[in-house]
Amino acid sequence: MKYEFTAKEESMVRDAILEVGVPGHLKGYLYLRSAILIAMHNAEAVTSVTKCIYPDVAKIYRTTDAKVERAIRNAIEIAWDRNSEGIKKLYGEGDMKRRPTNSNFIAELAEAVKKVAKA
Repeated sequence: MKYEFTAKEESMVRDAILEVGVPGHLKGYLYLRSAILIAMHNAEAVTSVTKCIYPDVAKIYRTTDAKVERAIRNAIEIAWDRNSEGIKKLYGEGDMKRRPTNSNFIAELAEAVKKVAKA
């Protein structure tokens, strides 16, 4: 599927990812950025991350679905371990026991960015 994103959307997603503590030098950062943008434009894709989002991101970066999934998981683990203020704001202090799934993290950030865009 072909997606087109505005510079404002890309900028907002970039800022949100960096705020939660994902380092910009990781491949997972790039994959996560694209995954969130796709989720913002196709809410149904979040319910089927392995069948919709990972293949679309893999096509964009000419890699495999498995590498996309692993790189995103690694990026989320690093952000979670950093325990940044952005993560605390996104998930709240009480929900910090277990690292979220890739699909949950993508959905949460996509919704957070959409809220900011509407404001």
